[in-house]
Amino acid sequence: MKSSRGAAELRPSSVLKRESILAAAQEQFLAQGYEAVTMDSIARASGVAKQTLYSHFGGKEALFLELVGSQTRAASERVLGAAPAVPADADARAVLAPVLQQQLETVLAPGLLALRRLVIGLLSQFPDLARELHLHGPQRAIDSLAEVLAALDASGALRVDDPSVAAAQLNWLVMGEPVNRAMLLGDGEALAGVDIETQVSRALDVFLAAYRAEG
Repeated sequence: MKSSRGAAELRPSSVLKRESILAAAQEQFLAQGYEAVTMDSIARASGVAKQTLYSHFGGKEALFLELVGSQTRAASERVLGAAPAVPADADARAVLAPVLQQQLETVLAPGLLALRRLVIGLLSQFPDLARELHLHGPQRAIDSLAEVLAALDASGALRVDDPSVAAAQLNWLVMGEPVNRAMLLGDGEALAGVDIETQVSRALDVFLAAYRAEG
């Protein structure tokens, strides 16, 4: 299977075509499902020749893989850049709350939820894609959070024997219920009448009760 060329290797005009193709492909895959979409329909919707479409992506499967991978990586980059600074007198809640709020807001973005549903529905057909989505999505978020918790432990603000385990616990205290509700009941049901700040605050109440350093 051919893989698509990265945007960094392309001329500006080709980058625009590539972005147009990906946008059209995302709209069609989410609206119609993977099987119903064709390279012809994507070419028409994106306004490029089918030959150009194939030269960028090689085929529908490669285009789909690139679409999901690029969207997942872009979402991760928006929230998982450099870890926040943790000063010696850090307040754990003040450090963690904005990180978790941004992560939850990104996870609940309608486009990302729709892609997640689509990938889950195609798990038997694209198991490696589901694994990549997990690696660059939830797992990367947990790994990033573990770094912050290790720094909070080093500062004395928390007592965290295993940052990876604690990060997984905190991640799913925040994400578990909203993501499950969104996936099964629809995007508008994700937060069950509360806002993102409240959801994060309630999760931190539980987490900090278990991990706050003794005074």
